[in-house]
Amino acid sequence: MGDVATRWRGGGGVGAGGYRRTVTPLRTATGSASPSSRPRGRRRGDRPSGAELLAAAVGAVPGGAARPGQQQMAEAIEECVRDREHLLVQAGTGTGKSLAYLAPALTVDGPVVVSTATLALQSQLVEHDLPRLADAVEPLLGRRPTFAVLKGRHHYLCLARLDGSTEAEPEDTLFDAPAPRAGGGTKWLGEAGRLGRQVQRLRDWAMETDTGDRDELDPGVDEQAWRLVSMPARECVGAARCAFGAECFAEASRARAREADIVVTNHSLLAVDMLAGRHIVPPHRLLVVDEAHELADRVSSAAQAELVPELIDRSARRARPLLRPETADALTAAGDALAVGLAEAPVGRLTGELPGPLREACTLLDAATRAALDAVGDVKADDPDPVRKQQAKAVLDELSTTAQRLLEEADHDVAWVERNDTTGRRALVVAPLSVAGTLATHLYEDRTVVATSATLTLGGRFDTVARALGLEAPAAAPPSPAAAALAASTARPDPGGGHLPAAGGAAGPGPATSGPGWRSLDVGSPFDYARQGILYVAAHLPRPSVSGLPDAAGEELLALVTALGGRTLGLFSSRRAAQQAAELLRARTDLPVLLQGEEALPLLVRRFREERSSCLFGVMSLWQGVDVPGDSCQLVVIDRLPFPRPDEPLAAARAAAVDANGGSGFAAVSVPIAAVRLAQGVGRLIRATGDRGVVAVLDSRLETARGYGPFLRRSLPPFWYTTRPEVARGALTRLAAS
Repeated sequence: MGDVATRWRGGGGVGAGGYRRTVTPLRTATGSASPSSRPRGRRRGDRPSGAELLAAAVGAVPGGAARPGQQQMAEAIEECVRDREHLLVQAGTGTGKSLAYLAPALTVDGPVVVSTATLALQSQLVEHDLPRLADAVEPLLGRRPTFAVLKGRHHYLCLARLDGSTEAEPEDTLFDAPAPRAGGGTKWLGEAGRLGRQVQRLRDWAMETDTGDRDELDPGVDEQAWRLVSMPARECVGAARCAFGAECFAEASRARAREADIVVTNHSLLAVDMLAGRHIVPPHRLLVVDEAHELADRVSSAAQAELVPELIDRSARRARPLLRPETADALTAAGDALAVGLAEAPVGRLTGELPGPLREACTLLDAATRAALDAVGDVKADDPDPVRKQQAKAVLDELSTTAQRLLEEADHDVAWVERNDTTGRRALVVAPLSVAGTLATHLYEDRTVVATSATLTLGGRFDTVARALGLEAPAAAPPSPAAAALAASTARPDPGGGHLPAAGGAAGPGPATSGPGWRSLDVGSPFDYARQGILYVAAHLPRPSVSGLPDAAGEELLALVTALGGRTLGLFSSRRAAQQAAELLRARTDLPVLLQGEEALPLLVRRFREERSSCLFGVMSLWQGVDVPGDSCQLVVIDRLPFPRPDEPLAAARAAAVDANGGSGFAAVSVPIAAVRLAQGVGRLIRATGDRGVVAVLDSRLETARGYGPFLRRSLPPFWYTTRPEVARGALTRLAAS
């Protein structure tokens, strides 16, 4: 590594490090580098409307046609920006919601920020939608719009970290405890050699890359290797105090974001930005939150903290050169006490006070970290190694804050012990009971927020999601007798034993909800769900009670899959159930059965898409991570309603809090969670206008549970509905023959 440092410092280049690098300009329509041409202070009258920009973008798509829902959404966004109101938009699959919010975004002065929950959507925006939009609207705008991607600091190569790693730290690298190996023990020399080769490749890449973005490194490197050359935000000394500040990749990404028309980021960084005082994402007037049903969970994760014995031990080793021996020993003793406390404590939510051993460990850690922080002192410009000092101080400060938070035992926090069954890693975790207040305080101030998703209405209304996002929402009124009679009269009978949903069902425009400073809009979907798909509920099956796949549900699954001849996506509530289903089909059919966990998920999805008779079975990550249009996926099977498990700490604590206040925790917490998950899973079936198929739910409660069954069904697209197995099998047999 010394050779790389010499090349940086010996070339007489830019900045204190002497590393010659050009800051990457903004991306344009083709994705190539081009200087920013966004004029400042553009006059509103010189600018085309969002409707005109959308029409140009749609016209540039091969076979593109105007979609009423897309146009309605774009117009509503322009109105809300003008009126300074917030907007919740449910836009079903096929609406084209990305262009519906990107086009009006170009009518807003300054950067517009778009936040996504998944890398897949972020990649779609950056690699496809934004370049296509920019090409299409350039003649109207008289310039080429620019866009930038903003990620967390740890996603970028840190030159200071790379330069400071010349003295290898075996306690932080080769013998790092937080990544246990199967069978235990330290790393053998072959592993150490592989790590060294990866770090060397990163050094070489540092001399070539313009962005330092980990996602542009192909092939990638292990997490441990990347950790050696990246810097978490909490450990960064800041550009002003860093020798490589003028060449910092992360700072360059922020500079590009400040100059762009549209900035694409992710929910996790957006959450950190809110919690840190909103100084990471550039100032903006419009924030679009796509996949908004995921936002509250991401904010909750960002506000979550944990204590792990291995982290305390590593922080003690890292800080030891800055501390007196007895101070460092106190840190180590606190880590040992935590390990003992975690070994004795049962896994799961901690109700009431912390168990004695865990309380003692947190008390020791609080005292030890306070003493260590006093000894370390402030980071100064003339420190011999400010980067290492800041790293040590940041970890100590985080440990201290977490220990104090756990000792406080506040009503607004939930604490639990978790254990990784694969590695055996144990942790003491604390997270907020609710983030609605945080969102109400930090999400909406000084900007218009547009929250959109295909699943924002639950039970046909926006109320539940609005409250989860920190908005004031009126309580839903029960339907009047006249409204109930109207709904019954407009439901079309099904001679096969089920029924077609009433016109204007879940995928059509639903009832609008609004509150102080916000409004809602459901633009429906261009798909004709009642003609394209069937929702079959196996109401004759016994209510699921045991874990795994019941025998009766297995036989039902077998009959459905064999009627179609494969082409099945199985979404299961547990790994055990998925494995039992795979074993059943492998034993009694010749169909190729792909099981999540047996190969990398992208490879499994590709095989499922390419092998027409194959089945893909898996658990929760498949419920919204698979997009397979066409006849490769014509049957989606869900083994049971996806209620949160009783041992999910946050869901259980939130339900208990509602119960304690006289409400129903199951209705207020568990049912909405199941509704969102179920809608996401059911949405895997119809991905294009030509798709046909069946969604089969092997949980009779969706039909028989009078309290929540209708609510869950109203949260789904309005498929043709039946409870008769022969009707579902007949439809699948006809699909197989077509």
